[in-house]
Amino acid sequence: MTKKKIQFSLVYRDMWQSSGKFQPRKDQLERIAPVIIEMGCFSRVETNGGAFEQVNLLAGENPNDAVRAFCKPFNEVGIKTHMLDRGLNALRMYTVPDDVRQLQYKVKHAQGVDIPRIFCGLNDTRNIIPSIKWALEAGMTPQATLCITTSPVHTVEYYSRIADEVIAAGAQEICLKDMAGIGQPAMLGKLTKTIKENHPDIIIQYHGHSGPGLSMASILEVCNNGADIIDTAIEPLSWGKVHPDIISVQSMLKNEGFDVPEINMNAYMKARSLTQEFIDEWLGYFINPANKHMSSLLLGCGLPGGMMGSMMADLGGIMGTINNIRKKRGDAELTTDDMLVNLFNEVEYVWPRVGYPPLVTPFSQYVKNIALMNLLTMEQGKGRFVMMDDAMWGMILGKSGKIPGEIDPELIELAKKQGREFTDADPHTLIPNALDDFRKEMDENGWDYGKDDEELYELAMHPEQYRNFKSGQAKKNFLADLQKAKDAALGSTLSPKELAEFKHAKADAIVSPVNGQIFWDMQGEGECAPAVEPFIGKEFKEGEPFCYIQTPWGELTTIPAALGGKLVEITTKGGSKVRRGDVLAYIERAHE
Repeated sequence: MTKKKIQFSLVYRDMWQSSGKFQPRKDQLERIAPVIIEMGCFSRVETNGGAFEQVNLLAGENPNDAVRAFCKPFNEVGIKTHMLDRGLNALRMYTVPDDVRQLQYKVKHAQGVDIPRIFCGLNDTRNIIPSIKWALEAGMTPQATLCITTSPVHTVEYYSRIADEVIAAGAQEICLKDMAGIGQPAMLGKLTKTIKENHPDIIIQYHGHSGPGLSMASILEVCNNGADIIDTAIEPLSWGKVHPDIISVQSMLKNEGFDVPEINMNAYMKARSLTQEFIDEWLGYFINPANKHMSSLLLGCGLPGGMMGSMMADLGGIMGTINNIRKKRGDAELTTDDMLVNLFNEVEYVWPRVGYPPLVTPFSQYVKNIALMNLLTMEQGKGRFVMMDDAMWGMILGKSGKIPGEIDPELIELAKKQGREFTDADPHTLIPNALDDFRKEMDENGWDYGKDDEELYELAMHPEQYRNFKSGQAKKNFLADLQKAKDAALGSTLSPKELAEFKHAKADAIVSPVNGQIFWDMQGEGECAPAVEPFIGKEFKEGEPFCYIQTPWGELTTIPAALGGKLVEITTKGGSKVRRGDVLAYIERAHE
């Protein structure tokens, strides 16, 4: 007897985001869309959301044009389009005012997006329910999301209560977002069954990354317990830290007796070839090869596989400092593998003490950063939790929403000592509306609000990136980045290490562990300030914060002043863009 019908969604946007930095251009999306349709197996396609718009702007492309062009052919044939929506953070890494969030749904519906996948990294329904209401008002189908993780507090009962609440608020679908792929298959099956028993008409969509290797088992469990739609990928970006390939998923479910659509393999091969063409042309220069590999190590720490690239960069940036400290003490230096195991272990230590926040953007970055800074400060003999910025503290204090578990008493006491206050306020009430200010800026610049106010929305959602896009600076920066990446691939430039050794034999090079924008100071919670750069000759203490790097997605990384000493040279300006591996400055250690 044939089992129920299962539909498939192609997460074309997330395939790229989980692999690298950029998305295909508008012309490339227009070329791939008809081939995706020709494959005949997808009832849905993820067309935008998340980091899609920022990276389009960073490449000097208008994301509004790209979204409209990509959605149009799917709209015409009745394939549903969906987008990733970070709730309180909407499409960026930090909070968004209510009036900008509300405008988002009007704009996206007009652009051809059918379904917003609304999630809160903390599963705080206060960050989801307003978006459900605004999506319904705009004529969209709100899909409320459960961010899946494995911890003592994240039980079937915990998640089913949240599902009940968001469905009562108007959510027409539920997504089980297994963003790190660490959801245990049996639990996911039980959760799916519970939701379906309580809400038989609710559509359930499963989204699971391949990183630690559980996703295929999870897909089978959720389908056998009532799931309706499964997110899948295609080669050459499937598997690794991305998603299972449609061919394998379709084969498994067909063999299990489910009613699944057939795949036009000629079209699949065309889509595969086109995607590889995009990689070969330029996108591949920004894809970390490590993201093509699966790793069971991710199970222990629970970090999303898509973070592995930036995490390895962070490790490389701090490993030299730690090994200098160890060398000075006469201890053996650590290898990259040693550092990786230490970091995973430290994440396992930190995560329960900060209340088990599901490790998804931005909370995965915060927990990883706390763990990374702990490794440095423990090596310095200063203990844990002594190098945390306002963004990390904001998560702990409840400013982003309610933490699901209990905060460790040590951190509660530390917050009191530092004069920090915990809050249970509804997070979105803490953010003032902003559209009037952005309207004024557009009027003063003579900028058009765009069709359906989409250009106003773009400025309000991504102010820095949009201004650089309008000025043309974004395109110049992108072309320079691409040339650097090509040069590095051809081996035609010196490595940062070789350059540092050549220029400053007696000084420590301060190297950027990530791509992003450099700032000398911070103001407010998680906000960077273009403060005056430190003066040449300034003395820094060992491990003291030297500067801050904010990635294009808003992640903030504190850059320590290595072993300390006298600042002898700054090689970049505050506010400028830097790439991973760029030397930021040189600090000369005091004579021993």
